[in-house]
Amino acid sequence: MHRDEPSLLDQQNPQDHSRSRLKRRSFLVGAGTGLGAATVGLGATAVARPQAPARTPSFTPSRPIVFRGATVVTGDPELGVLQNADVLVTGSTIKAVGPNLHTPSNAAVVDGRDRILMPGMIDTHRHMWQTVLRGVGAEWSIQNYFQFMYLGWAKYWRPEDVYAGNYLSMVEAINSGVTTSLDWSHALYTLDHAEAAADALFDSHGRARLAYSDLSAAPQEWVTAGDVDRLLRTRFSSKNQLVTMQLAWDTPTDSAFPERPAWEFARDRDLMVTQHAGIWEYSPDNALQILRDNGFLLPTNTYVHGGSFPDSAYGLIADSGGNVSVSAESELNAGQGYPPTGKVREHGIPISLSMDTSVWWSSDMFSAMRATLNADRGLDHQTAQADGKTVVNNDLRTEDVIHFATQGGADALGLGSSLGSITPGKLADLVMLRADTPSMVPLTNASHQIVFQATRAEVDTVLVNGRVLKYGGELISPDLKRARRLAEASRDHIREKAGEKQWAEGQEPPPFKVA
Repeated sequence: MHRDEPSLLDQQNPQDHSRSRLKRRSFLVGAGTGLGAATVGLGATAVARPQAPARTPSFTPSRPIVFRGATVVTGDPELGVLQNADVLVTGSTIKAVGPNLHTPSNAAVVDGRDRILMPGMIDTHRHMWQTVLRGVGAEWSIQNYFQFMYLGWAKYWRPEDVYAGNYLSMVEAINSGVTTSLDWSHALYTLDHAEAAADALFDSHGRARLAYSDLSAAPQEWVTAGDVDRLLRTRFSSKNQLVTMQLAWDTPTDSAFPERPAWEFARDRDLMVTQHAGIWEYSPDNALQILRDNGFLLPTNTYVHGGSFPDSAYGLIADSGGNVSVSAESELNAGQGYPPTGKVREHGIPISLSMDTSVWWSSDMFSAMRATLNADRGLDHQTAQADGKTVVNNDLRTEDVIHFATQGGADALGLGSSLGSITPGKLADLVMLRADTPSMVPLTNASHQIVFQATRAEVDTVLVNGRVLKYGGELISPDLKRARRLAEASRDHIREKAGEKQWAEGQEPPPFKVA
């Protein structure tokens, strides 16, 4: 009910839930050459590389796809980085990885020469509904955010505004090589708002997790009211679909634990929970002890930010098997606490990366990797120099933050066995980057260059579940023009409701002040 025109993408996946009629598109592709490491796959054999087919291939539901001659950053610890290698995709699955793969005669061939193939990136915490106000809060602290967003403008979001924000956010994510996004969706005030959020995610054709929430009420109030159960029955009955659901709220603040009914609801329905946690002067130091004492310090819990935990809390997370989502751009700018990758890694806690909200930040996972690395290394240097010492070798490496942005995200969502690396048998969520641009030549070390040189402009091809959503630098689905039109209408609505005085104050809060 929130869509006003059909998508343009071929139906390539039987699990797709979009109800739009779809139009077919074709693209020119070529074949690459080269040699690589040993072939790994399901029954694949190394043979002489075939010549590019004479006919122009098209990406259709039943047609295999082979990437030829790419530098493949697999993310698989056994495969590593492969030079001049091929990746065969059949249906939704990675069938084989290696040099000179024998492929079906009807396979669509994608030229991987001067390209890097990597796993799709995974964002584990993004408030998609806020995307319609992109850039408005660039000068905000977290106090400004609470003032203008939570206490001020959030109440103006209608269901169609939630749809517009989610749809635009998925457009941006897919275009940027983010193949899975967790929508930390805390503007779901009514069932209509929740349906709109779900509609947008399904309509995008990307992989997403709707983390259902409602900032206007305590979780024990909205979780058990019936709407969550209704969505589980009508929209999220399978855990194998592209868009799935979990729950989201903040860590407890009262040892009386009034949130118990919400946690019991999540446990009884096998729903994961992601929480804002470890936030300066917002999350209490004993929040995790409250969860532990009540039996809900679970291995499926994700703790977002986590920069202001006492040391004992990291031990509790480690012992429980939980994980932390680091939003370095957010934490460095808004003040939730310093990005905690150092302490989290010391305790062996799994890490994923996230962008938080484009009201402030870039929503660019390349930037997330850089910001995480910069923050961690900068703190190491500062700490060493305060003791009169010098860091000789860096601890956190580029391959670590690539892992956080891919396999780490998959693990945090409980999808690590099917996503996060280019491994035969896993789902084909893939991103191909150009390595022939002014920012990337000469290609010397793919992992290093993904983190420090690559940008969204290098994202050439994106597959989700084996379906081509971007090719040759052109976004196929979702529809940017439609997303822009919807988002601009929502922005204008919220601006009108806020009034020009508050709108101006929100974009330029008073200069620096410490309270």
